[in-house]
Order: sequence, then C-alpha cells, then structure tokens
Amino acid sequence: MRIFGKGRHRPSASWRQATDRAFTLIGDGRYEDAGELLTRAADLEPWLSESWFNLALLHKFRHDWEQARAAGLRAVALLDRETGAPDWWNVGIAATALQDWPLARRAWQAYGLKVPGGAAASVEPLGMELGSAAVRLSPEGEAEVVWGRRLDPARLEVLSIPLPSSGRRWGEVVLHDGVPHGERTTSAGHSYPVFDEIELWAPSPVPTWVVLLEAATEADRDALEQLAADAGFAAEDWSSSVRLLCRTCSESRMPSDEGEGVHLDPHDHSEPGHPGPLGHRTDGQLWVPERECGVAAPAALVRGLLDGWVADSPDSRDWRDLEEVC
Repeated sequence: MRIFGKGRHRPSASWRQATDRAFTLIGDGRYEDAGELLTRAADLEPWLSESWFNLALLHKFRHDWEQARAAGLRAVALLDRETGAPDWWNVGIAATALQDWPLARRAWQAYGLKVPGGAAASVEPLGMELGSAAVRLSPEGEAEVVWGRRLDPARLEVLSIPLPSSGRRWGEVVLHDGVPHGERTTSAGHSYPVFDEIELWAPSPVPTWVVLLEAATEADRDALEQLAADAGFAAEDWSSSVRLLCRTCSESRMPSDEGEGVHLDPHDHSEPGHPGPLGHRTDGQLWVPERECGVAAPAALVRGLLDGWVADSPDSRDWRDLEEVC
C-alpha cells in the first residue's frame, strides 16, 4: 500500500517518513492521525499524484466519499499515463458511492473499460456484462463470502441468501473494493474473484427467513429452490452451501461447493456430518433429510410457498420452525 513517486523526482525523505507512518496508523485503525500525516505529505509534495492517491485511499477507508472524490481527481490530474492507473479506479468507487454517474463513466473509461452509453450520461452504467463474482460481507468482522452479479466495477447485487449474522439480505446491492482478496474456482475450470464489501449501497425490502425442512431427497430440496426462484425470490439450503473457513483459506484460491459429488476439502473447518451453519459435510454417502434452509421472500408469500412445496409431494416433504431472522 505504500506508494512512492516514479515521476519527476524522488519524493523527499520527510514525505516518505510521513507516508510510511501514516499507513502504519491506517493498519491500526487510527485514521485521524493518519490523515494529518498524509495531509502533511501532500503539502510537502503537492505535485505528486501519489500524495493525492494516498489521501483518496484514506478517505475511501473512512467512507468519506466527497473527500475521496476530491483527492482522487487531484491525483488523476497529475498522472503521467493515460489509461490503467489505479487512481481512476478509486475515483470510480467514490463516484459510484455518490451516484455521480458521469464521473463514474469517465473513471471506468479512463481505466480502460468499455462502458455502454455516452461518457456524460446521467444514468448509472448498466449493461457492462461483468458476470458473476463473490463478495466478502463485513470483511473486518464475522466475514461471509456470498455470490452475486456484478452491476459495474464497484457494485454487486447479492444473489445468495446471507446468514443473519451478516446483517445483509438477498437482493441488496453492495459497494465493493477493486482489488480481489481471494478466488473461487469451479470444477469446470472457471474462476471468480472475491471482493471485499465497503458498504451497503442499496438495501433490499425482502426479509430473510430460516426454516427447518424435511426433504427426503436432494430433488425435494431442489424443488423448493426452483419454486422460490419461479416466484421471483430465493431459497438456499444452508446445510449444504455453508462452509466455515479461516481467514487465510477464505482469502486464497478455493474451490466452490457446487454440490457435484463428494468434496473432501481440507480447508473446510466446519464439523463433518452436522447440517446448518456450523458445518455441512457428511462422508459423501448419506443424505440428511433435515435441512436448515434460508428463504428470501415477503411475509405474505413465504408460508404459501412452503405449503405449496409440501403439497406437491406430501409424503417426502415437510417444514417447521419458520422464523424471520433479518
């Protein structure tokens, strides 16, 4: 994170000392003290883009988007290259947080990305087709990695059903950082970045429920997930989708659990054979009919959804203990 000048001249020793000390303080969460040092560094070397890049970073960490945008714009004004600079990415994040769409478009284009619509368009840049990714919710707390759809380089719509401890809901849009911390791979060879959440960008009105299912087979479980999706909402079998990982494993290249056969993952720190958020592994031979399931649906719909699922196969399905948790 320590950025030093490569431009017109080497920054002074005082600049380097202030900058180095500031990032040590940032690592300790002492943002105010770090801000004083980075402001001093900018006063010492105001013609260095790195001075303003570092200040923009600090304001991003503080979620002070007005200041992040201002410092970021000063940084890009001093750049000695046209495209690909991370300074533009920070400007794009700040502009997205502020819904300054013309500036966001300009930032992504200056970074080298193709953005549909004109550069001065006043609406958000939809249709960038960036695909799927994972996002780590509450990265500094009880972190949870969930899947979603990238709306643009700084926002992701959550398509998993987060656990209630995250305080997040299905369908919410989160602002995320630009540098991935980790990767998830599939058996087909595809890989997906894991970004860290910065903050909630748009809340979801859809509550999260937890329910205990009796599903005789995987097909019974799958039928509920499909029924919820057909209704425009979601259900997720937390008993098979949740893994407990240490931070080191979570931030590394990890296989995703696609439900295809047996995954004997040495990095999975959950308890084998125990369904639910505390662990979902079995020996690969036994399907456990009792499933802990998350459901994202309005209160007026959720019970009818579950009852309809049971009615389609009453001999192999049942539910109980429905509770709204987020």
